[in-house]
Amino acid sequence: MAIARSARVTTSQPNRSLDRALAAARTAELSRGRDIIILDLRELTSVFDYFVLVTGASRRQLHAISEEIDRVMQGEYGDRRLGREGYQESRWILLDFGDIVVHMFDDETRAYYGLEHLWSGATRVPFEGVSPAAGAPTVRP
Repeated sequence: MAIARSARVTTSQPNRSLDRALAAARTAELSRGRDIIILDLRELTSVFDYFVLVTGASRRQLHAISEEIDRVMQGEYGDRRLGREGYQESRWILLDFGDIVVHMFDDETRAYYGLEHLWSGATRVPFEGVSPAAGAPTVRP
């Protein structure tokens, strides 16, 4: 007896969550965020698909990255942030877009929480960011 496959499962359907995670990472990089990592969590949890981890140099920079990611997600994808935590303290700002979560840290807080180690079973998504020499995007998902 053959089992019918769901019409929702297609290999040609683009991964909107991944596109948005990459857009958040590119936006953070263009705002001078560093040590950017994208973690694919789809095999580990059903709560969200991707984490984007970013380090910023100062409170002002973390705010700027946060605001620019909000602007890009709203303008390019029509997505509104579901939640934001840590904005006032600005040592760890979390942006919740449902299927993707962006974590922005200062150096000390990122080292303390070590999310990339906590979620070490997650697959890292290749992200090369912006080439400093040419200034052109070189992201290859």
